[in-house]
Amino acid sequence: MQINSSCGLCGGVKITHYHQDKLRHYWQCECCQLVFVDESERLTPQQEKVIYDSHQNDLGDEGYRRFLSRVADPILARTSPPAIGLDFGCGPGPLLAHMLTEAGHKMSVYDLYYANDPEVLTGQYDFISCTEVIEHIAQPKSILSQLFSLLKPGAPLVLMTKLVIDKTRFATWHYKNDLTHISFFSRKTFAYVAQIYGSDIEFVGNDVIILTKPEVLVAPSEEIL
Repeated sequence: MQINSSCGLCGGVKITHYHQDKLRHYWQCECCQLVFVDESERLTPQQEKVIYDSHQNDLGDEGYRRFLSRVADPILARTSPPAIGLDFGCGPGPLLAHMLTEAGHKMSVYDLYYANDPEVLTGQYDFISCTEVIEHIAQPKSILSQLFSLLKPGAPLVLMTKLVIDKTRFATWHYKNDLTHISFFSRKTFAYVAQIYGSDIEFVGNDVIILTKPEVLVAPSEEIL
């Protein structure tokens, strides 16, 4: 199979075949190590929306609250209320924003399908959460650049996404079987992102990544623009 896409993170064109299953082919950028699905095998926005609509995000679900606490707890440990936060990609049930509001923060939410308010993407924030979102993005460089531009100096971007370990485990990885998941990050990929933006990076548990914007602003490397 021939690939049609360059890397959606760094723009690299040195792409190698990483894995194939019954559903799709997966490719890896030699520069930033992002694993991704070629545009020819991605769903349409309409097909994605059908899948997202099937998700159950009940604000009263205690199990879902515990799941999101893996993001909420690091945010609360790094911020003092009332901080101004953005939950980017909040989905149809913005429970994380609700949890952080309960803790005294002032929250805005954005979601392409469920809370598409461009006005919130013009503010400046003390923190931004991005939970189970980045793996759905075909062009993560544009989203990361946008999110970093919305952060105040010294503010954290807290992401949650499952991480690629190696080819052997990828072959049996349930996470890749969700057809809306098209960009897969590893620790090396996030280290690349941190280097580009001059940010500190911290991994919390198995799937939470904290990128802290530098206090002294530096221009992102042209490699990712």
